[in-house]
Amino acid sequence: MVVIQNTLNDSSINEKNLTNTLQQVIVELGYGESELLIRLVDAAEIQLLNRTYREKDKPTNVLSFPSELPKEIDMAILGDVVICIAVVQIEANAQSKTFENHLMHMAIHGILHLLGYDHIKDNEADEMEDLEIKILAGLGIDNPY
Repeated sequence: MVVIQNTLNDSSINEKNLTNTLQQVIVELGYGESELLIRLVDAAEIQLLNRTYREKDKPTNVLSFPSELPKEIDMAILGDVVICIAVVQIEANAQSKTFENHLMHMAIHGILHLLGYDHIKDNEADEMEDLEIKILAGLGIDNPY
């Protein structure tokens, strides 16, 4: 189950489409019974989270927070993906992408982090990017790289 928290109350975001599409993505990744929270926030909130958890005092596009439930608790909760709408809009404009496509890319990027994918090492980055490209292509979205 995908839950969207639109803390900005931005009515231009198609929450139903985002929810349905991300639910389809987690089903295809084999996590369809899991819970996932997508939180849409402003630059100040994501900067605070970035500073607190990553010691980087600046806004960023997306942060992922995997569930920290003990294994004894039998609940399939992937975690939270926090997306800064302002940063995504700036990046979309700078990269000549639609906001909707870039938002979807950032949400999928965040989900893959929850599933253990990373892009610190080149080989891991290649694997993660290849999977992002494949998922986005299945949604009719061009290669974001």
